[in-house]
Parts: sequence; structure tokens; C-alpha cells
Amino acid sequence: MKTDLKGLSARETEEWAVSHGLEPYRGRQIRHWLLTRFAGAFDEMSNIPKAVQALVRENAIINSLEEVKTLESEDGTRKYLFKLHDGHLIESVLIPERDHLTLCISSQAGCAMGCRFCLTGKQGLKRDLSASEIIEQVIFVKRSLKDPDRMRNIVLMGMGEPLANYEAVMKALGNLISDDGMNFSHRKVTLSTCGLVPEMKRMGRDITVNLAVSLNAADDKTRSFLMPINRKYPLTTLIRACREFPLPNRRMITFEYILINGINDRNQDALRLSRLLSGMRAKINLIPLNPSPNSDMTPPPMNRILHFQDFLVKHHFTAIIRKSKGRDILAACGQLTGTFADDPEE
Repeated sequence: MKTDLKGLSARETEEWAVSHGLEPYRGRQIRHWLLTRFAGAFDEMSNIPKAVQALVRENAIINSLEEVKTLESEDGTRKYLFKLHDGHLIESVLIPERDHLTLCISSQAGCAMGCRFCLTGKQGLKRDLSASEIIEQVIFVKRSLKDPDRMRNIVLMGMGEPLANYEAVMKALGNLISDDGMNFSHRKVTLSTCGLVPEMKRMGRDITVNLAVSLNAADDKTRSFLMPINRKYPLTTLIRACREFPLPNRRMITFEYILINGINDRNQDALRLSRLLSGMRAKINLIPLNPSPNSDMTPPPMNRILHFQDFLVKHHFTAIIRKSKGRDILAACGQLTGTFADDPEE
């Protein structure tokens, strides 16, 4: 079986080269071409002899994602639908910011977490992505940009629960932030989780990137209603893991709180949230629920959202109302499905 070298670490790439009779530096050259120069074929690797190219071609592959369709929102957000080699579909979202671009990538095809407010969870889990498939989303979009250096932020907030695909995600993150890989700053890479506590603890030991926790309620009854994972890892367990999570100086954990009318947006909810996160290095992203087809849940009115934010600010939290982009193409938080069946243009 041929090896997809984009999914290997630096050490593994050198070991692969040696195992095929090559010097270790050939592995480093190949890695540079794949992760820095974004080579789409082995014959593009101009400083590698033809004979070596042929050997590598016989024993390795460069898997690429198939672009099925790309939609652009009225706010400039782009949603990419990709087909994997086995026919499963995933989505990535490119979000324009004031002076840079943020790419939201997927870690699974579908999702098994079943969060009530999320369209992805309604698809169920199809399969995990490989490290190469995770990285290739970044490479594909970078290749498509006139100024690829503008894409400086990566967030694992697309389809799937990243920590449920731990090994592949950690390997992909390592290649994204390593100096000899894609060289993204670890300060600009964020992993979002619904709260898989054992994997959060492993992540804290294994890698340094930003952590975002999808919280969405400050009491177990409401959170279990919205997020089934809370029955396995209730708030006491989750928040203890967050308090123990190793944070570099001046870094915070981001808590994502999707505001849902009549469910988690009341004064007592804001009070519970302030008590739950008291004393933590925390930033709270308030996200009004994004509309989805056939849902009985709605976002709160703006005056209630502002009141919720004001309460948290007065209790000395950094609380930001996050404007979701790409709603008109179902590219906003919780709207990814791996299909354009609901594309308004169709």
C-alpha cells in the first residue's frame, strides 16, 4: 500500500526515506515540497533526481481533495465542498477578517456528538479524516488564493469533533505549526471541542495550540439537553479539566456559548455562567443561534443578547458577540452538513 507522506511527521518522513534506501535528507526535501511548496506531483520536486522521484512515485501518493463546489457569501465568506477518495463529503469555510483570513477546517466526515443545535451532528459520523485529509484542506485553499499569506488563522471548528479523532488531528496540528511544515503560529491555531475530558488532558501535554470549549449552558440539565456528551463528562468534570489545562502566559481558554431563545439566555443563565467560570483565564464568545431548516429553536432578540453580554462584562469577563458570517450559504457555526442540498441557488 502506498504511503501518503503529507500525513507523516518529520521523523516519520525521514524514516520512510531510509526504509526505501534513501538518505534522511531526501525525506526532509520531500516534506518541504509537500508542506511548504504545496507540490501536487512528485515531478514538481525539481531538486530531487528523476530516479529518486520515480522511486518515491512507486511507493507514495499525493492524495488531493476533489473540489465539488465552492459558494461565496454576500459577506465574502467562501464555503468549499470537498469529495474524499471514498466519496464522503466534507466542508471547509474561509472567513474574511479585517486584515487576514481564517480557515475553518473539518476533522471528520459527519459527527457522532449529536448536539441539538448543530446540523453536522444530525448527519451522524461517516468516518474520521486522515491527517493528510485535514492538512489538504489548508493546502487546497492556500493554493487558490492570490495572496496565500493572508490566511494566518486556522480553526478546527468544521465538521466533526477533533478530539474524537485524536491521533490524526495531533499529527495534522504538528505539521501545521512546525517550522519545517506549514509554519503557522501556534497562537493562530485553535481547536474547538465539545468537552472530551481525557483527550483534553492529553492535548494539554502533547501540543500547544489554542483551546476553545463549546459550553452553551452553565447547568447540567440544560447542557445535557443541548449536548449529550455532558451526560458522560458533566460540568464539574469539564470545568476542572479546563482549570487544570496548561496555558502559556497571557493565553485564555475560549468558551463558546450559543445563545438560544428561552433555553440558555436568561438572567439566571448569565449568573450561573459567571459563577462557573469565576477566576479562570477565560474569554466568552457569545454566538446567537444560526438558523437551520426544520429547527424549533431560534436566536434571542438582540436586546436580550446585549443584556447577557453586559452582565458578563460587569462581572469582569471578556465577552464578545461573535457575528456569524456566511449564513446565506449555510457556512456559519453549526450549519455544515457536507452537502449543498439546501443551496439557495439550486
